[in-house]
Amino acid sequence: MLVVQKFGGTSMGSIERIKHVASRVIEEKQKGNDVVVVVSAMAGETDRLIKLVKEITPEPNERDMDFVVATGEQVSAGLLSITLNSLGQSAVSLTGWQAGIKTDTAFTKARILEINVDRIKKHLENGKIVVITGFQGITDEGDITTLGRGGSDTSAVAVAAALKADRCDIYTDVDGVYTADPRIVENARKIDEISYEEMLELASLGAKVLQIRSVEFAMKYKVPLRVRCTFTTDEGTLIKEEDEEMEKVVVRGIAHNKNEARITVERVPDRPGIAARLFETLAEANIPVDMIVQNVSVDGYTDISFTVDKNDLTKARKITEAVAKEINARGVITDNKIAKVSIVGLGMRNHAGVAGKVFDTLARYGINILMISTSEIKISCIIDEKFTELAVRVLHEAFHLDK
Repeated sequence: MLVVQKFGGTSMGSIERIKHVASRVIEEKQKGNDVVVVVSAMAGETDRLIKLVKEITPEPNERDMDFVVATGEQVSAGLLSITLNSLGQSAVSLTGWQAGIKTDTAFTKARILEINVDRIKKHLENGKIVVITGFQGITDEGDITTLGRGGSDTSAVAVAAALKADRCDIYTDVDGVYTADPRIVENARKIDEISYEEMLELASLGAKVLQIRSVEFAMKYKVPLRVRCTFTTDEGTLIKEEDEEMEKVVVRGIAHNKNEARITVERVPDRPGIAARLFETLAEANIPVDMIVQNVSVDGYTDISFTVDKNDLTKARKITEAVAKEINARGVITDNKIAKVSIVGLGMRNHAGVAGKVFDTLARYGINILMISTSEIKISCIIDEKFTELAVRVLHEAFHLDK
């Protein structure tokens, strides 16, 4: 078997923990499997590097930002390889670009375009454990890129897909995917199995267990994905294709995200092409937009509200203000004290009344809904940030997710 293992920053947080990770890797190798390991930077290291950059300027050149922060993974990959070799296991460390990971040029949030696995395969054929830096790749021009927060998950699943690995195990500091954040909901329950589609929604809506693009890769290439804890032997949560049993569960889990900000463009001329002008400009700047709400037109004018990642707020506001001036809108208002709370479940496709139950539950606790977004299997509400934990708890209770 060929197994890809990914270890996050907490798992790699100290030399003692790196030694523990090495023991988990060796355990897999001793089963007779070929092993590729993808690692994150040591806990806190990426934040430290970003802070150093921000001490110089709040808006650094993104190419140079990637050049700096990519070093964190290089340190942890090298340390793990050194540890494995010191324990008698033949291992080699590779950077993302040495491992053949090609990306586009969207610095700080690059997307993987292709992976040339020839060098990885050569090392595996020679009996080596291959340790690869997660979170990064290289452009056609030879520039180092990073894949955004949680990008090591994406690196691991993409490498697993390219190698046609038998499975990909994501090791972290939690023992699986829960019905809600167990730090907020004491009786949150670990989910044994979840569909790619449900996990995709939860990841996109703020569940921190997996990065969304890693789930996209797993779903597209049918990579069996398991989330496990580095420090226990628990089997964790299996993420796989949906089956009939999964559709019997109306709500699988609740996600929340405090890292969003709302931008409102006031008194926008209500005519064709105006919204396109705004959102195309944001797209050109590589700023993803999440929820969008446009009010009913009054006297030929309307308001448009949308949400972006808080880290993109400064840049997005500048762009929005420039477009607002160009289209003769009244002005731009921002709000970074919001949160998104979402419920997800395949069973919502076939059950009526779920939305009503969500809105009624929040209303009973005095939680006002600022924006709403729905799909076949999810309902998301933007609320005041101070009500986040309360909203998660009462919705968890309302849908009996502890059972």
